[in-house]
Parts: sequence; structure tokens; C-alpha cells
Amino acid sequence: MPYVTTKEMLLAARDGGYAVPAFNVENLEMLRGALEAAEEARSPVLLQAGWKTVEFFGMNAFVAAVRQACEDCAIPAALHLDHGGSFAIAMKGYRMGFSSIMIDGSKLPYEDNVALTRLVADACAAGGIPVEGELGSVGGKEDDHQADAAYTDPDQAADYVARSGVDSLAVAIGTAHGVYKTVPKLDTDRLSAVRAKVDVPLVLHGSSGLSDEDVRACVARGICKVNFATELRQAFAGATEAYFAQNPGEFDLRVYLKPAIEAVHNLCLHRIRVCGSDGKV
Repeated sequence: MPYVTTKEMLLAARDGGYAVPAFNVENLEMLRGALEAAEEARSPVLLQAGWKTVEFFGMNAFVAAVRQACEDCAIPAALHLDHGGSFAIAMKGYRMGFSSIMIDGSKLPYEDNVALTRLVADACAAGGIPVEGELGSVGGKEDDHQADAAYTDPDQAADYVARSGVDSLAVAIGTAHGVYKTVPKLDTDRLSAVRAKVDVPLVLHGSSGLSDEDVRACVARGICKVNFATELRQAFAGATEAYFAQNPGEFDLRVYLKPAIEAVHNLCLHRIRVCGSDGKV
């Protein structure tokens, strides 16, 4: 199936009352696990990477590998740049061939966030590439993204969407990047208030570790894209560690990476069903 952008995918999710899962993939094995799960579930899927992952893998090689894998699969799939932290990084992602770009100006003063997001949105619009922005700040740490939490203001969200030109909006309602140290308490009423003020698809960051019930509640209140990163890393690492604990002398990558691929596959399949996107292709 052709490599696609996220715009129509997320609009369909908004109108259909489900969310598209967005899985951060950091190597070919994670990519395979996520794509095969989406194909099995007949679900659209977003594959994501932060800039550190792209640099580690090799910029051109990473995009080429993911793009070819997307074109070879039987479901709509897109590659999204997660947490682009500057205009320069966003434009690198645009030129490299990402089919969706996030520009994260959430650490900036409000007017600066609006201006930066508008600059990226206008530049990407020329090539038909949708842009995700963030208002408020999802706390925690993931890759080179680290911030203190600041909740999204619903009235400000309406102004931000109108002036920035974003195609989707990441909201801050109590989630956090990385590993949760306590059970998160989500402000779902705030999410509903934001949904009532804006019509672009809404995005939930920091979803790893959330209960299935919390994810479903957020989808029911308007979330159209749910990001999963940390828990995929944990599944991959945990399966690899468990394999070597039982098979310490193994050195064939094709053998010892199979459990890691399967662990990622199973987790992605479960999260797809939680998001309600299974059977939507």
C-alpha cells in the first residue's frame, strides 16, 4: 500500500471515534513487530522516531527502510517525526521524506510557540505534509525531550489552532514521557473541554504505562492518535534479557531477536485493540 501522510488517517479516526496507534520504532526488529501487528489487526498505523533515533540509525537509511517497509505492507502506514525541537530539525525531517512532522514549541512562551509552529506549518503545507503542534507541556523525559508538565488551556487551544495552522494538536492532561513513578491522574474533563473548542485531531503523548481503561477513556473524549514508546523499549529489552538468561551462549541475531520481535508484536497488537483501530482498514 502507498506510503501515506497522517492527515486523512487521523481525520478518519476523529470521525470514526477511534484512535490511530503511533509506535516509536528504533530498529528494524521493532519496525517489523509493529507493522506485522497492524497488518494482522487490519489497522492503520503510525510509525514514529525522535531525532536522536534518526541520527543513531543514519538519517537517509532510516527513512528509506521505514518507507520501503510501509510500501510493502497491506495497510495504511506513515512515518512521523516525533518532537522536532526546532525549525531546522523539522525542515530536515521534511526534506528527508517523513510523511508527518511534529514541531514542539511547548517550552517556549506562548506567542513564540505560535510563531514557530506557524512557520513550520506553512513550510510543510507546500509539500502536503501535515504538522502536529503541542500546547501545554507533557512532562517527563524521552530521548532528548525533557520538560515540566503544564496543562493545556482549552480557550488558548482554540487560539493556538486557529493561528498556528496545525493539522493535529498534542494536549497535556496529566500524562508524562518515560516511566511513571506513580499512577497518573488524567484530567479527562479538560480533554473534553479542549475537544469542544477545536476540531483538529487530538494527540495523547506519554501513553506508555497507562491502563487500558485510561486510554479508552481518552479516545472516547476525542483523542485520535495515541503515542507509545517507552513500553515498546521495555518489551524489546525484557524479551532479549530473558532469552539470554536461558541461552547465554547464543550469538545468532536471527535467533535471539525473534523473542524481542514477538514481544513488540504482541504489545502493539494489544494497544491497537485498545485504541479501537483494529478492523478499520
